[in-house]
Amino acid sequence: MAAARHRLEAAQARSDTRAWVVQRRERTHQLIELGGLVAKAGLVDLAQDDRAALYGAFLELADRLQAPDGDGTKLLWRRRGQRAFASEAERVG
Repeated sequence: MAAARHRLEAAQARSDTRAWVVQRRERTHQLIELGGLVAKAGLVDLAQDDRAALYGAFLELADRLQAPDGDGTKLLWRRRGQRAFASEAERVG
């Protein structure tokens, strides 16, 4: 019975359309995707799962984006990411 109750509660949670619930679900999804990108880029292994080092690196990225040439830097990073996504899609597909 506990399993059935749990399934019912989970189904109700997924169909909850209150604004704050929807926003929380969207934010959770976004954070999971961003964490996946960190792992996909190999940063977790390269930093040996050192969260302070990763946070420092992200702060460095933020500083670069706020610099006068930040738009150009972002464009370069976007292009590189798009090429990597396309390359991966070719390998998988």
